[in-house]
Amino acid sequence: MRIDLNADLGEGYGPYRMGDDAALLDIVTSANVACGFHAGDPGLMVATARAARARGVSLGAHPGFDDRRGFGRRVIRATPGEIEADVAYQIGALQACAALAGHRVTHVKAHGALANLSNAEDDVARAIARAVRAVDDTLAVLVMPGLAAERAARAEGLRVVREIYADRAYAEDGQLAPRGEPGAVITDAGTVAERTRRMVEEGALVTRSGRRIPVAIDTICVHGDDPHAVATAQAVRRTLEEAGFTLAPFAG
Repeated sequence: MRIDLNADLGEGYGPYRMGDDAALLDIVTSANVACGFHAGDPGLMVATARAARARGVSLGAHPGFDDRRGFGRRVIRATPGEIEADVAYQIGALQACAALAGHRVTHVKAHGALANLSNAEDDVARAIARAVRAVDDTLAVLVMPGLAAERAARAEGLRVVREIYADRAYAEDGQLAPRGEPGAVITDAGTVAERTRRMVEEGALVTRSGRRIPVAIDTICVHGDDPHAVATAQAVRRTLEEAGFTLAPFAG
């Protein structure tokens, strides 16, 4: 009856901000912080790490493709070696900024198109897992359960944290429905909260057809860049607590 609630934060750049990080940090228990490729910059990384530390929120690296214009949601084909180096670079950047803020990085979660590829393609998944292990083999890896990313992390001996998405619809194979499809992003906070409670209580992903795929669930993600993110996170947290769950970071 203990569950983690996470959000992807620090996704602005310079004077530009994406989402209400301060409000979300008062709700979530773990934060995945952009590391300067798809979004983020050193000052924002330090500030986000400092704010997370003040609230007792665990800190994770959120590496993606080097694609600010596309917000990391476009596939950029690279070799496994290039992906490995890029992921290691981004983790290290956040570790340094976290140290400056008096916090520490406890986990890694791939972002956007990089994460989608890691769920479907073994070589991408293995490149990410190798990078994490090389930088710090005590870091946990957030993965969608039952897919290539989980297999690769386990093969590298890394701690796996199984994640579901509160505000995204699932295709029949357990992958996320493509963002461009109608209904792929769920915006009604009440619908999101009840759907999340049902999945956590049943221990299953619920696809768009209503099919249930049994999975272990350790953490729930609410996308911080969505305009409804704060209301959604509040509704999810309140609904889970009313159902008897304790919300707490998966990492100390």
